[in-house]
Amino acid sequence: MRASVLEGFGDASRLVYGDFPDPEPEPGYTVVRLEAAALNWHDVLVRQGRYGSPLPHVPGCDGAGTRVDDGLEVMVLPSLWWGTDERAPGPRWEILGDHRPGTYAEYVRVPDECVVPKPAGLTWAQAAALPLVGLTTYRALFTRARLQSGESLLVLGAGGGVATMAVTLACAAGAAVHVTSSTSEKIDAAVRLGAAGGVSYHDPRWPAIARAQSPDGVGFDVVLDAVGTWGPALEAVRPGGRVVVLGSVSAERADLDVRRFYFGQYDLLGTTMGSPTDFVGLVDLIERCRVVLPPVAREFPLSEAAEAHRYLESGAGFGKVVLRTRET
Repeated sequence: MRASVLEGFGDASRLVYGDFPDPEPEPGYTVVRLEAAALNWHDVLVRQGRYGSPLPHVPGCDGAGTRVDDGLEVMVLPSLWWGTDERAPGPRWEILGDHRPGTYAEYVRVPDECVVPKPAGLTWAQAAALPLVGLTTYRALFTRARLQSGESLLVLGAGGGVATMAVTLACAAGAAVHVTSSTSEKIDAAVRLGAAGGVSYHDPRWPAIARAQSPDGVGFDVVLDAVGTWGPALEAVRPGGRVVVLGSVSAERADLDVRRFYFGQYDLLGTTMGSPTDFVGLVDLIERCRVVLPPVAREFPLSEAAEAHRYLESGAGFGKVVLRTRET
């Protein structure tokens, strides 16, 4: 099969379009002929060697296509072998595309439980873009942070996949949403998705400005931090509120005022990905509330995966970046 193959760790140029062995059918696994694959920041970390992937390697967590055995249109769930404990993944858990060939290819093989029927009405690009970011965001907001209708939410870094998904899911669930972002254009785009407003995170006063936008100016019930700015995030949350953390794009270390933290009665919650049960909840919310999915910022052919990575890393787009895996 044709694939975008990671030949070595480093910059985007290490992704080379070429041949890779076809996935072999095996009991307990399903082979999917992919129509589209979506990029995630996690893929950049794989490319950089953060997860010790074998080389040569096909990255990619997200994809959608048709089952080879029966032709059913499906989405690929990238959370492999979560286990039976909904509180946290088990010892076998891994993310598709870390150590097993992923979705930057014409075909992918995954455990049977990791193929889910594609919701009616979604394009291939939308279906490919949904699983990782949708599952991760759903678990962060509803399983971990316990976000309820009528509560307030601040989403940090609107423009990326998780942040844009968070705006749409939280608004659909009845929460009042504000965002931070790098540009007024991205804040305006978040408002079109349902957010009430936002603030530029380039302003060093952004935690105070955001807090002033919260109901009664006391801070938000929940802050979703997909970038790793725990300290400032706590300045924007109300006493007794929750900060849910699922990324470290901006920083991998954080200094916290311990005394302020415990006097504020805050919850600091870590999360990543999600279980098959979380994915069922996500699909149910989308269908029940008729969620308008975040936009696809740009599509690239599979042969241009390196350029797609450069575009993702530039931060220029609003929404998801998608590869068309079936060449025409």
